[in-house]
Amino acid sequence: MLLDPEACYRAVRSRDRRFDGRFFTAVASTGIYCRPICPVRPPKRENMRFYSSAAAAEGAGYRPCLRCRPERAPGFASVDAASRLVGAAIAGIEEHAVSNGRVGDLAASLGVTDRHLRRVTEAELGVSPVELAQTQKLLLAKRLLGETSLKLTDIAFASGFGSVRRFNALFKARYGLNPRSLRRAAAATRGLTCQLDFRPPLAWDDVLAYLKLRAIPGVEWVDATHYRRTAAIGDARGWIGVSLAKSRLALEVEVSPTLAPVIGAVMVRVKQLFDLGASPDAVHALLSQDPLLAPAVKRVPGLRVPGAFDGFELAVRAVLGQQVSVKAATTMAGRWAAAFGEPIATPWPELGRLAPTAARMLEVAEHEIGALGVIGSRARCLMALARAVTERRVVLSLAANVEEQIGNLIELPGVGPWTAQYIAMRALHWPDAFPDGDLMLQRAAGTGRKELLARAEAWRPWRAYATHYLWRTLGVHP
Repeated sequence: MLLDPEACYRAVRSRDRRFDGRFFTAVASTGIYCRPICPVRPPKRENMRFYSSAAAAEGAGYRPCLRCRPERAPGFASVDAASRLVGAAIAGIEEHAVSNGRVGDLAASLGVTDRHLRRVTEAELGVSPVELAQTQKLLLAKRLLGETSLKLTDIAFASGFGSVRRFNALFKARYGLNPRSLRRAAAATRGLTCQLDFRPPLAWDDVLAYLKLRAIPGVEWVDATHYRRTAAIGDARGWIGVSLAKSRLALEVEVSPTLAPVIGAVMVRVKQLFDLGASPDAVHALLSQDPLLAPAVKRVPGLRVPGAFDGFELAVRAVLGQQVSVKAATTMAGRWAAAFGEPIATPWPELGRLAPTAARMLEVAEHEIGALGVIGSRARCLMALARAVTERRVVLSLAANVEEQIGNLIELPGVGPWTAQYIAMRALHWPDAFPDGDLMLQRAAGTGRKELLARAEAWRPWRAYATHYLWRTLGVHP
């Protein structure tokens, strides 16, 4: 990706948070690379080098700054990169789609060859997918060393390394540091609590209100300051709690010790759920140009499009919400979790169930779903969805081809364009998803579907954000 050196330099001089995570500054005289918001006095202009990714900076021989901590930089929105393919590859790598060099698996999920994926990733970010994945693992390890009291062995495996020896060797070679010395310097005593930075503003109260209406009883619990839930990733079971940090520039995530082996995946899912890779300035600049959206954009700065902690869970919630109120769908989802979810102990009496997995739902008969009050056609839709997800005919992941997955969803009995777009918006985290058949959207726009589609062309690539702003114009939260 081509960077404008002078624009980057101005961003560094002003510590402009809008550019945090969009590029990194390397200093030739020190061998260190930083975020644009680094509190250290900016170096001389002639010593600055600019890179579009942390991996590219490390590939050029630079080490991450211990003050601004590049591992905490906000991620990319899926349209930050010039190539949608590269954006999807970044998302897939964050989800640990590439491990032990399996680039072919990630490429196949995106519908391209591994050679083509490598070519476009190198052209856009200056590094290969494998190099990008390696940097991601090292930065995750650095985060865990600095923010948790996990044992070094646990950190090595949680970060995706196959052995402690490999972890120690690569960490020393890349950063010139011994992991143990970094742990002593950080003096981490906070247990399993990490912070996730974002580009402000963030409409925290708004996103909590949105999630509270949809919180699955027994699985999720939201109050005025926290989002809490149970979680199952692989063989790990536990719980998490998310709140706004005192700085109001990061979210604080508390993780149960039982989720330590998958803490990296937990962080990625929390980022997706709260849309921490969003670029509010870009969204505001485009959508505020439309008189229809401008008042809502001004009223709710930093609005996010809530994603999903688990794609299948969200898809089930979307199906249960077809043609019923949000409250009714939430009640039905609670019955679903209570009937088929695995019980789990947590510190809170409100949380005691894990959301049923697709594999678990394959064991359930249609009449058992119907006994919850779900009509027959919807019960059959849920069964078809579980089967498609288990067989990977439907992949509810950021590393999937969006158009292909929308088409696959629509092929399922009982899933129409509205449901498919809603799932794409949240489970696939696609910022341009647009359920144009939504009657509330047409009402807010004061027009029909055809006219709404035409007007929405000017909202690309942020139509999902426009959708949420229109819903808020009417005071609704589908």
